[in-house]
Amino acid sequence: MLEVSDKQRQRVFGLLESLRTERDELRVRMYLARAEVRDEWQALEQRWEHFESRVRAAAAAAEAAREGVGEAVDLLAEELRKGYGRVRQALRH
Repeated sequence: MLEVSDKQRQRVFGLLESLRTERDELRVRMYLARAEVRDEWQALEQRWEHFESRVRAAAAAAEAAREGVGEAVDLLAEELRKGYGRVRQALRH
């Protein structure tokens, strides 16, 4: 197994912080949202919990396959980013 590099760890935690900030901003606006937006938000919250636990598990592991962990984190991050974009767009209308 390959050890997770500091650069990769920093990139993953940067993604985590970026998405956390976007999530926090949107959460403040959710109490005014329409029902369908709330449904999307609930689905995203489940994905967020999965994403956050994956990042924490990857960071805790001293050794991990860089490529597999990186791809999984990137995929989850992209899904969250797209979902947050849909919520943000729905809140504008």
